[in-house]
Amino acid sequence: MRRRSAPGTAPGTLIPDPAAQRPTIHYWRYDREHCEEQQNCAPEKLEPPQSASEVVWVDVVGLGDSALVQRIGERFGFHPLALEDVVNVHQRPKVENYDDHLYVVVRMANYDGQGAETEQVSMFHAPGLVLTFQERPGDCFEPVRERIRRAKGRLRGMAGDYLLYALIDSVVDGYFPLLERHGDSLETIEQQIITDPSSECIEQLHSLRRELLALRRAIWPTRDMLAALLREEPGFVSDATRLYLRDVHDHTVQLIDIVETYREITAGLIEAYLSSLSTKLNEVMKVLTLMATFFLPLTFITSLYGMNFDRGSPWNMPELGWRLGYPFALSVMMIAAGALLYFFWRKGWFKG
Repeated sequence: MRRRSAPGTAPGTLIPDPAAQRPTIHYWRYDREHCEEQQNCAPEKLEPPQSASEVVWVDVVGLGDSALVQRIGERFGFHPLALEDVVNVHQRPKVENYDDHLYVVVRMANYDGQGAETEQVSMFHAPGLVLTFQERPGDCFEPVRERIRRAKGRLRGMAGDYLLYALIDSVVDGYFPLLERHGDSLETIEQQIITDPSSECIEQLHSLRRELLALRRAIWPTRDMLAALLREEPGFVSDATRLYLRDVHDHTVQLIDIVETYREITAGLIEAYLSSLSTKLNEVMKVLTLMATFFLPLTFITSLYGMNFDRGSPWNMPELGWRLGYPFALSVMMIAAGALLYFFWRKGWFKG
């Protein structure tokens, strides 16, 4: 992905993508007893938690307004370098500690009907506060929102670090259905290669290989990011939440195993496709060779007796004036052809 900031640009300069969508703000404030939700919230109405039991979640969708992103960051005291990484959406998954808040980057997988792609999700975490930035609408956070609305599970009674875990867990779990779809596609392509390989198979395999490579680039750093979160000081991540983050870390290890397995299967299917093409070519060459070999003695006999030398020549050809010469030539050709067919059959070249 091309960087939009020119070399030598001052650190902390926000240069968003000109094609990025305008931001919309979704604001949550909740604790064990109550829950407040506001859609299309104005930046001026964003407030930090008022008590130790409250959790505030600000979800910003769209990065097309750098001034708004900067105002939100300044309102909550986020570092300018972290805000610069928010709008430069080429970041790899990582976690950075800025003393009074954490900055976490994850790559969320999406399926647009044609293929898989990933988008950057930036997360800020301070005590009682989680702020997320997404590139565009459509995410995997709706189950988390429903748990907050309906007070399901322990989310409403936990601190902000547990909300951070829940969001990261949703992103990581979103890879499993996508990889299952890739697994089904590989099984379909494998059956097609065995029965009737075509050029569409190799195109689909190359497309799958590119998507698996993109997923691998997103999942491998996510494992490292979670390992760094597990090593964070207790001020940002409690011991109770570390247990859940460790479970997410295990999920990323499973995802890496699946991706590597599918990449090996894809490479094997490409080799199988090329091998099947080579086998088909060999079969065609075998048929053509047998046909050419079959007609070689027949062509020699017909060409020999087609020279039509005059009988008066001192080097006259025998059988030119013989009444049975023509049946004799046909008989010789039939015997030669039969002998070749028997030889090919004894060699087993007609099998398959």
